Amino acid sequence: MNHPSGFPLTRRGLIRAGAGVSLAALGLGVGAQTASAAVAATKRFDLTQPSHDLFRSKDTHGARVQQSFAFDWVNKFLFVATKRSGSTEADGDLCINKMDFAGNYISYMHLNGFGHGVAFAALPDGSGTELWIECAANTKGFGTALAPIPYMANTTLGSPAASAAYRPISGATEYTCSVDPVYQRMIVRYHTSDGKRIAVFPLSAFQTRNFGAPLVDFKQPAIPGTPQGYTLYGSYMYYLTGDAYPEPGVPVGDGNSYLTSVDINTGTVKQGPVLTKAGSTLHHREPEGLAVYRTDAGESRLFLGFATGVEGDRRSSIFYKNALV
Repeated sequence: MNHPSGFPLTRRGLIRAGAGVSLAALGLGVGAQTASAAVAATKRFDLTQPSHDLFRSKDTHGARVQQSFAFDWVNKFLFVATKRSGSTEADGDLCINKMDFAGNYISYMHLNGFGHGVAFAALPDGSGTELWIECAANTKGFGTALAPIPYMANTTLGSPAASAAYRPISGATEYTCSVDPVYQRMIVRYHTSDGKRIAVFPLSAFQTRNFGAPLVDFKQPAIPGTPQGYTLYGSYMYYLTGDAYPEPGVPVGDGNSYLTSVDINTGTVKQGPVLTKAGSTLHHREPEGLAVYRTDAGESRLFLGFATGVEGDRRSSIFYKNALV
């Protein structure tokens, strides 16, 4: 399989906020409620086209299900977030598994008290990787800010306080994010008293820690099903829903894993929900995570993940779609 193409990111001249400095203290984090600029229209993935295997049933450091995954597209590594063994849903404890693109496990990092792990980003940082991930989990186990965490193999890190992390949308109470490495943008899904909203920033805003107003900011459209991941490619957001299948006593069928695309310039559904049968023969097939990268040959791919395997020995399975329209 081809590898993602590199987009070397220079760290020269980047603004780095101190670990104990809050976003408010820096004067950042504008609470924009409308788009400040339109995003140029791009092609989108045709969700009705077949999916292809990246790998199936690969082992991770822990025994619990994966939650999401992200590509370091320069250093050519895959990071898979799983729930920590022995932790409750409310604890917000995650295990980040570093893997190669064949699904071979390399190392782990434990993140205690960070969040649910529905989405995160893995940004190249020289020869290392900087994880942008939710942190400071609330009583329900969801992160209340975003933190840049250098990946450090075989270590355990406790979450920073929300005041020592980043809250790019004023007034939001929960955050997650995902990166578009092709168009160099970051998508943020955040929670307010009015429900879930979506904001898109230039990737440089996260590299410099200088956020300003998002490119677009809209209320997430109503999409049925259990949310299991999202990501961004160009001018479209992709959203994954569904539940584990087959469950004991339930006849084997098509399951309920669906993909939906959303036009981020209008905030409306473009395609879907579209049923996906990727990995339909796998045991305990639970949709978990979306991500994008582009191969060295220039092919853009939308990846969708599933937690699979028996209880006590859950595995990671990842597929992709590559048809653009």
